[in-house]
Amino acid sequence: MESELNPITIHLVSATDSPEFNHLTRALTHSSVIGLDAEWKPIRTQQSAFPTVSLLQIACQLAGADHSSVESPVFLIDLASIPLPSIYQLIRDAFVSPYILKLGFRFKQDLVYLSSTFCSHGCESGFDRVEPFLDITSIYNNLQPRQPGRRLSKQIKSLATICQEVLGISLSKELQCSDWSQRPLTEEQMQYAAADAHCLILIFEVFKAKVVKEGNSVQSITCLQMGLDLGLKQILDTHQNSNKMCSIKFGEASKMVQAITSDLCKTVPISEEVVTALSSYQANRMDDVLSRIVRKYGDKILLSESDRKPKISRKKAKKSSGRIANKHRPTESDEEWQGPPPWDVTSGGDGSPKFLCDVMVEGLAKHLRCVGIDAAVPYSKKPDSRDLIEQACKEKRVLLTRDAKLLRHDYLLRNQIYRVKSLLKNDQLVEIIETFQLEISEDQLMSRCTKCNGKFIQKPLTTEEAVEAAKGFQVIPNCLFNKNLEFWQCMDCKQLYWEGTQYHNAVQKFVDVCKLNE
Repeated sequence: MESELNPITIHLVSATDSPEFNHLTRALTHSSVIGLDAEWKPIRTQQSAFPTVSLLQIACQLAGADHSSVESPVFLIDLASIPLPSIYQLIRDAFVSPYILKLGFRFKQDLVYLSSTFCSHGCESGFDRVEPFLDITSIYNNLQPRQPGRRLSKQIKSLATICQEVLGISLSKELQCSDWSQRPLTEEQMQYAAADAHCLILIFEVFKAKVVKEGNSVQSITCLQMGLDLGLKQILDTHQNSNKMCSIKFGEASKMVQAITSDLCKTVPISEEVVTALSSYQANRMDDVLSRIVRKYGDKILLSESDRKPKISRKKAKKSSGRIANKHRPTESDEEWQGPPPWDVTSGGDGSPKFLCDVMVEGLAKHLRCVGIDAAVPYSKKPDSRDLIEQACKEKRVLLTRDAKLLRHDYLLRNQIYRVKSLLKNDQLVEIIETFQLEISEDQLMSRCTKCNGKFIQKPLTTEEAVEAAKGFQVIPNCLFNKNLEFWQCMDCKQLYWEGTQYHNAVQKFVDVCKLNE
């Protein structure tokens, strides 16, 4: 069953003299695990430069004295507002600190864009590495059951799919391609960005619990044992000598940081907490389980010189330009609905609106079903354009998409396809209702199966009948047995529904979205 993320503590960092920035600095020096993600405005055409990163998300797993997780705030660093040189050293130290395990999902591309963005603002060296690092894809593959004699599966899945399978959480990706350069950020954008980083921590916690359960405990190791020769190790075996050595070495490191950043401080004010951040990372001692995970599964991201240069395929660019020259380029008038729809009675239809939503507007399909509209999805997960058109023609549906390329195909009839312009699902629903002049009534709400688009049986089921129908298929909560509710079953997939709190909340939501009370 799908669920949503619990409320996330979000801090928007847009200035170095703000309380949020001080909180970020403290969090980085007291976290042993952080989740990283970045957002930028998508580039629609081929360019000779990387996109400019507008937002860096850092989810910190703050730990108590007993190494138990007590808080996981997410910091949204507004790179469009904050002076980048003033935070460069802080972020760089976190990226390479051996005391912090960094989590990410295909973060190498993000790192390339981040490095380019910081370089363009005076931070000449940019970022060249992140270590220790653990990719969420690797975690997901290690969570899968292993079969004797077979290698570990290396599946490539989206972050939303991994969240659904590992956490049972539905992670919306509809704002992924929104304009992240616009300010101020909307509340929806902030929630989306924070969720992407926060879920990395949650997935890692599942993996860590698996390691503990399997008994992968290791002997306690300390940071001083890593990289020390035998003579120095013997010296540090004495607790008093160890403390003195730590004080001397980290004091020298702090002075080195101050010396390196002294010239920068003359032009850009830097918080004292940033200068002393490197010496503070020693507080992030990893516990035994985390140290074991880093040693066994830890990886690193290293950027080469070729990674820092945008790659443009001349062959692809040549093909693309030739294809566009020969094909009809869709204009704004082409994207407008030109009707009549295939279900129109004058065209031989039955008068019932029917839509086919491709993968780009799959969320819209569920919204249409919630207001009683027949909305199908493609037969396969990765259909080509001809498959979509064949299905739409066969079932007399209008294909809904956000892919402008589909409008270029000459074999398409203009009353078979409509390009959805809105980005958010609620706005998309209103757009479709207004464009196709659909009549929505309150009686239609929640009258179709949101799972498969099927219709409900005409007669509601009693509790006893519902329990019998759900055996081996669906679990009905015990709290519903004494409420004398009516149950409805989909005739196609047999999914059971009842008029509980979620039902009434959904009805009220779509009453408001469709403005049925006006």
